[in-house]
Amino acid sequence: MIEFRNVTKTFKVGKNEVAAVKNVSLQIDKGDIYGIIGFSGAGKSTLLRLVNMLERPTNGTVHIQGTDVGKLPAKKLRTQRQNIGMIFQNFNLFQSRTVAGNIAYPLKLAGISKAKIQSRVNELLQFVGLEDKAKHYPEQLSGGQKQRVGIARALASSPDILICDEATSALDPNTTADILRLLKKVNSDLGITILLITHEMGVIQSICNKVAIMENGEVIEKGRVFDTFTDPQHETTQRFIQSVQQDLPSEQVLKEWTESGGGTLYRILFKGDSAIDPILSTTARKYDIDFNIVYGSVRELEERLFGNLIISFIGDSDKTNQVIQELEKIVDIKEVYASWQ
Repeated sequence: MIEFRNVTKTFKVGKNEVAAVKNVSLQIDKGDIYGIIGFSGAGKSTLLRLVNMLERPTNGTVHIQGTDVGKLPAKKLRTQRQNIGMIFQNFNLFQSRTVAGNIAYPLKLAGISKAKIQSRVNELLQFVGLEDKAKHYPEQLSGGQKQRVGIARALASSPDILICDEATSALDPNTTADILRLLKKVNSDLGITILLITHEMGVIQSICNKVAIMENGEVIEKGRVFDTFTDPQHETTQRFIQSVQQDLPSEQVLKEWTESGGGTLYRILFKGDSAIDPILSTTARKYDIDFNIVYGSVRELEERLFGNLIISFIGDSDKTNQVIQELEKIVDIKEVYASWQ
């Protein structure tokens, strides 16, 4: 659907050249909700602007449905851009136009008849849940309602691709959840491929099926969300994941546990079916070993369960080793190490 092939984008800053995007290769398939996450200055926004050629690559190519969009003549590029809807962080609504007027704007530019515009606007107002706000102006709306208008406007031309530029960062947590549910509905009901950038890992966790992590213009890790969350490889990825899931007790708790005579702690990761099977209790009973659950959680990623438990074993050390060896064949288990030790 969208493919970045060894894309680099540099900008002139005085006498120097600064690379905002460095040799990025990504493939976004039809139907994906693909998240790109990174801290400020990572190159996320520049990468998005390359999709519709608001910025052109210094090196490399961007392909949409097999077409190198950088080689399109101006007229065909304008047509291509109509196939890409955009949602912005600060809504970008016309304050002098009503909700209906904002949604209708791109259709008027495209020369659509008034009757078809009215029909499409009514359809979109219903889809985003704003049927009663058609004659309201943006200043009369809440932040979440404004973003719903922005989504409706982006959908007006029936695009195949929807680009979201920090679409929820200006919203409170409850409103963010509502907007994310709406975006998921856009993807599932309308079959629209979504490419979004964010600095919030919770957004990635909530709706994306794939993710790329950017740092200093480079993609440092990419893959399915489930795999990335359950087995992050890069330190920056680990930091992002820690921001939404506390998978280990704090250093202070670990220290107090050790100083109070607590036994060795082990972290066990349960993925997919293993998260609902009684693997731990069955294996412990087999060797007549008890265990304490010190810390843990179970969450859903890509409609699959992921469990994280911190435990200590109680019983004979040889039998404990046997339990650990058997668990290693089924789940990920490793000793917890505290940095202060």
